[in-house]
Amino acid sequence: MRGRFLLRKERLGEALRSFQAKGYAVFLPYLEGETVLFLPYDGRREPFLEWPSTLPPKSILFPQSETLFYFHRTKKDGKVRVELEEVAPSQQILIFGSRPCDAKGFSTFDKVFVGDHPKDPYYMERRLKTTIFSLTCPFPTPSCFCLSVGLEPDGKEGSDIIATQIDEGLYVEILTEKGERLMEGINLEDGASFEGEVQMRIERTKRLIRRPFDPKDRIQVGIFEQEEFWKEAVSKCISCGLCTYLCPTCYCFNITDEAALDRGERIRSWDSCMFYHYTLEASGHNPRPTKFDRFKNRVGHKFL
Repeated sequence: MRGRFLLRKERLGEALRSFQAKGYAVFLPYLEGETVLFLPYDGRREPFLEWPSTLPPKSILFPQSETLFYFHRTKKDGKVRVELEEVAPSQQILIFGSRPCDAKGFSTFDKVFVGDHPKDPYYMERRLKTTIFSLTCPFPTPSCFCLSVGLEPDGKEGSDIIATQIDEGLYVEILTEKGERLMEGINLEDGASFEGEVQMRIERTKRLIRRPFDPKDRIQVGIFEQEEFWKEAVSKCISCGLCTYLCPTCYCFNITDEAALDRGERIRSWDSCMFYHYTLEASGHNPRPTKFDRFKNRVGHKFL
């Protein structure tokens, strides 16, 4: 079933309801005031697909705060034992309306959480049960810079399906087995006649995207070695950590135990390399004690 198809716009709601009926927890972008957020599909409002979301959908696979397991003490045979209760596995997930940069961000997470080193079972299970239905970007925002880092507004990496909005509906390209399973039974039409129009739209989007930085340009990269450049850049930073929370490729986290009497839970929550305590060692030494050090490390980690 892999190929290129047309999902007519009047059938989009029908398709979303069908995904839900198949057992997927469907998340899609909604306009909340002036903010575009990924929220559970409620069947009442139309999804907002005009421009990229304000917040990336990374919290769906990597929640800002999640319980890893519960624990409680029980007394048996005069001894005290700690019994663990693992959190129940999640259901199938569909992220509908993500952008190619969001999907690429999940590929970065995959390298961290399910790469060659010890795998993270919580992320891995959620990731294996997630299907990503991405949309190409029709109108980039002024802050978009995908072309500067080797991505494109129609990039396919990390997506199971990628679609382009046209007047008739969605021009859908099914890329993986997950995508095939999702679209099985959905009312699709042959999309071959729309390929030319889709390509024209993609090229128009590329022309609108700014190229503020080229990591392959040795002159531009050389700026990273100039202390004055860093001083000016860091002067605008207040170490709030918001940049790391908004970034689709930031994955730093902390783990804490929240206990009350004989029971409690272990919680993983987002952290930020921009926080002073992030690199603070038990000895009291901090290898990145200043905002200047932390800012330079974060940007260098992304581009160098």
